[in-house]
Amino acid sequence: MKKLQKLSLAMAIILMASLSFVSCTKEGPAGLPGKDGKDGEDGINGQDGTAGCIACHDNSQDLFAKTIQWENSTHATGGNFERNTGDCATCHTSQGFLGFHDGSYDPTADGAAISNPNPPNCYTCHKVHDTYTPEDWQLTMTGAVTMYNTTQTPDFGTGSQCASCHQGREVNPFPAEGGAEITITNTRYGVHHGPQANVVKGTGLFEPGTGYANGAHSNIDNTCVTCHMAEAYGTQAGGHTMYLGYEYHGSTVLNTAGCVACHSDIDGMLVATEALQEEVAAMLAELKGKLDAIGAMNEGSDNSVAGTYSPEVAGAVLNYKALTEDRSLGVHNPTYVKKVLQNTIDVLP
Repeated sequence: MKKLQKLSLAMAIILMASLSFVSCTKEGPAGLPGKDGKDGEDGINGQDGTAGCIACHDNSQDLFAKTIQWENSTHATGGNFERNTGDCATCHTSQGFLGFHDGSYDPTADGAAISNPNPPNCYTCHKVHDTYTPEDWQLTMTGAVTMYNTTQTPDFGTGSQCASCHQGREVNPFPAEGGAEITITNTRYGVHHGPQANVVKGTGLFEPGTGYANGAHSNIDNTCVTCHMAEAYGTQAGGHTMYLGYEYHGSTVLNTAGCVACHSDIDGMLVATEALQEEVAAMLAELKGKLDAIGAMNEGSDNSVAGTYSPEVAGAVLNYKALTEDRSLGVHNPTYVKKVLQNTIDVLP
């Protein structure tokens, strides 16, 4: 008990000494006020985050109109963009097209393929979101087009974007009148499905005989774009649908918005167009009949028959397929198409 009392007394003495020491420590008087610091410079206002967007995404609804037109185009709905390997990918996929032109995709490399392929779209043709200004609507491909099966490199204006893909593929060896025989090894001999640029400019087809010349359509400024992307008729023709005609109550109606600049008599032009197409269709049928008789093609099929043929016969197969696949029945270049067909028919037995 005594030990506990002595411990309590000692602790009390220590506590009192601590309080005494604290009570002796006091702050001195306050010093003179310091000078105010210099104000810093105001920061620069940041850029409005929506300013760049509004340059294109405004309230005019033009962008929406172009979008729904494209959504109804063959580019969006029928481009076969699953064909994402080798040469096919360079036109059937958006990434392959851009990669081929900027050198980042080599279609000849082993196993060349595009992952997650997209169909041709806004980013394919336009430099979207490069600068976030209207400059982004500039085209990704301009200038002269390197054409297959010819040394010509025509410039289609803004239509070069189209022509870079809508041309015949390479045929090697290419038939030359009076030259070596051509061995056809498969049913798909020819320049493939999109030779419109060749027909428009009158180049890259088999040309027996002489007398070739181009019609006025080959000199239209911006070629493809002027006619196929003229003022749209809803989502059925023109604009970013790129269709030239549309179906209306069972008949095909031509979107003439791109024609009026050159053709003052639209009704007369439509009559002449119908007559031209009937004439070209008859010439194609005559050529096909000759090729069937020779055995280079089969009746009821546009496929070629494997075998070795004279360059004239092989060239005739090539021309028949090219002018059928062109799908304009001569409208793209009436003067040239009729001459090609007539000379091709004449050179066959």
